[in-house]
Amino acid sequence: MTAGQNSSRTHWLPFIVAATFFMEYLDTTIIATALPQMAQAFKVGPNELSLGMTAYMLTLAVFIPISGWVADRLGSRTVFGSAIVIFTLASVLCGISGSVFEFTAARILQGMGGALMVPVGRLIVVRNTGKDKLMKAISTITWPAIVAPVVGPSLGGFITTYFSWHWIFLINVPFGIAALIAVATIVPNERSTQRRPLDMVGFFLSGTALTSLLYGTELASHAETNLAVAILFILAGIVLGVFSYRHGMRSAHPLLDYSTLRVPTFNVTIVAGSFTRIGIEAVPYLLPLLFQIGFGLSAFHSGLLLLASALGNLGMKMFTTQVLQRFGFRRVSLTNATIAGVFVLACGLLTATTPLPVVVLTIFVYGLSRSMQFSTLATLAYADVTEAQKSAASTLWSVAQQMTIGMGIAFGALALRIASYFNGGADLAGGGSVAHFSVTDFHWAFAMAGVLTLCSALGYRTLAKDAGNNLGGGARGNAKGR
Repeated sequence: MTAGQNSSRTHWLPFIVAATFFMEYLDTTIIATALPQMAQAFKVGPNELSLGMTAYMLTLAVFIPISGWVADRLGSRTVFGSAIVIFTLASVLCGISGSVFEFTAARILQGMGGALMVPVGRLIVVRNTGKDKLMKAISTITWPAIVAPVVGPSLGGFITTYFSWHWIFLINVPFGIAALIAVATIVPNERSTQRRPLDMVGFFLSGTALTSLLYGTELASHAETNLAVAILFILAGIVLGVFSYRHGMRSAHPLLDYSTLRVPTFNVTIVAGSFTRIGIEAVPYLLPLLFQIGFGLSAFHSGLLLLASALGNLGMKMFTTQVLQRFGFRRVSLTNATIAGVFVLACGLLTATTPLPVVVLTIFVYGLSRSMQFSTLATLAYADVTEAQKSAASTLWSVAQQMTIGMGIAFGALALRIASYFNGGADLAGGGSVAHFSVTDFHWAFAMAGVLTLCSALGYRTLAKDAGNNLGGGARGNAKGR
């Protein structure tokens, strides 16, 4: 293959990976709107059907840590293509399910595909993109995670209203086939030169730790569950996580290589970045509830307002690279996290009488800052990671990202329950419902999420002033200063 052909192939890789990411992230967020119809078709209650969603999430928790090892052993194209096949086939099985059991089994299979597809896809892009082009490539593959949670509910509502819930899963088929053809044609089949043995102890510890944490946060997000039970699962997950960390630092061939946290830029994006993402990810959970329960809007009108966030997310994508080149990663991450925290707080100040332009502008700026921060973190993570560390870093990054999405929702739900408790409303022992929350409860929940986001900004102060300059960050500013 000539250099020109190789360059052309590399150019298309981020777009192929982004397309598969969008399919996976959209499927995760779109399903919630179809649950009532599906429950009616299966002749069960919506709570029974939520088992399928939980099964998918827990499957991700178990299999994401092993994705890097599988890709190194079998080859990135083989694993990525197989993941697309599994995910697409499982989507068909979800769409033709006739019972809760069949649906849950299909979601477990789908979770296995998703667990391999996202981290291996990211690894393919990072391995085949030079440092000078990594900023643009990472920006391309992060937009699905930013946009899908916002447009998913609206699209899901449209499909279930005007077609049927089956099409929520069946629309993945043409996308999956197209992606598979592109992968077979363009994606290189790279594998590690070292054949590491499978770390079974690490696999068990990481799987049980992540499962306990995610299941605990899932329980905490439901107002009808006992908070003490959720906290026990979370604590168990933390303890198992400590054991996983200690094992990983001592093992010669760890499944999760925590030594990548010694890289300062990667450490900041994982640690400080996780707290930022939790605070920011609480908003997509809280805002629809505020609009529908607090303001009395319909699900459709609530979805229309949330499109302002999607526009902000997409709009910022055009300027992310230029902003980072002008101001640098340290200044952008610190300043933008502060802006994001302020506008999370601002969301909590909205009322039913707030002028519509103010509501839209607040949500729009929140979307801008969300997009900027997530793209900054995803790019900076690989600034100083060596070639040998890329597989381990990609796996650990995927674990952190999956955890913080679930924990962001759980944090928003928990903040809402705590606010309601102190306002004389919900009982932390469970038995309530989201319909019992007041507008004041939402205001305090947004305040907690905003304060968490603002506090996380302090973590970016530890970054060196030239952090990410090898990716082009701060290049223009530095040039002017010389």
